Amino acid sequence: MIKRIPVILDGDPGHDDAIAWVLATASPLLDIKAVTSVCGNQTIQKTTYNAGRIVTLVGLHVPLAMGRVKPLVADAIIAPTVHGSSGLDGPALPEPADKPVDTDAATLMAQILEESDEPVVLIPTGPLTNVAALLLLYPHLKNKIRHIYLMGGGIDFGNWTPAAEFNILVDPEAADIVFQSGVPITMAGLDVTEKALVFPEDFERIRALNNPVATVVAEWLDFFYGFHRSIGYPGAPVHDAVAVAALIKPEIMTMVDMYVAVELTGDYCRGTTVGDKLGVLKKPANARVIMDIDREAFVDLLAEAAAHYGKEA
Repeated sequence: MIKRIPVILDGDPGHDDAIAWVLATASPLLDIKAVTSVCGNQTIQKTTYNAGRIVTLVGLHVPLAMGRVKPLVADAIIAPTVHGSSGLDGPALPEPADKPVDTDAATLMAQILEESDEPVVLIPTGPLTNVAALLLLYPHLKNKIRHIYLMGGGIDFGNWTPAAEFNILVDPEAADIVFQSGVPITMAGLDVTEKALVFPEDFERIRALNNPVATVVAEWLDFFYGFHRSIGYPGAPVHDAVAVAALIKPEIMTMVDMYVAVELTGDYCRGTTVGDKLGVLKKPANARVIMDIDREAFVDLLAEAAAHYGKEA
């Protein structure tokens, strides 16, 4: 019998967060304990509502908690040009079956950690505000965090600025706290996620599965690709699903241990994740950075996850 890994999903859904959660919920390896929302792709009210719709779609019955209204220090940055005015434009989704719990995201995370018999994996696929708040407010629980699999940053380039990736740029102070925490980190940054492309023919493969979740996933990909096609991409980079895939299928990826620092100031470099690839700083690695992925195997993983929901029907 497979021993399932307890995890908390944290994100700002978002089409790629949504697909990441579809993948996580379908995996027999994961025991999802809670879902938390963060301010990122859209306002916290919209990302929380979207989180509720996603967990209802996939039949995930766990507590959902709303995160902070804004990043730790900075003002919020949202991305309606990428994800639409709702933060999850595209197909119609069910209304949330349950309301968020009364407690905030960091407190719910802390409760899950305290109650767990074993350390818990965190999978944040948005800004790291909630994870940093957890570490600040409940430092005695740090050892109950087994590993953090995050989507964010980029060693060689950014996407919201030339040097900074969106999730880190939204809350660099939170990211700095997380990277300096000493908790084991696997970083799915732009170096790999820009290679995790799902092509239009892959959309059709998923659509042909013809179950309600697979149909929605294909329509999410249609919408998400619309923006990326307009700026020259041949497919949709499903960034956030790479963080989940790194936990359940690490053998399809190439990873490098390195020290990663987060730049907090600068007109051009705030929010940059600076990877010491050459070991110049003489500091021990604080992250396992994913640098490459078997694209076809990644698409197979997404298609298998989408097919899972047809088997339950």
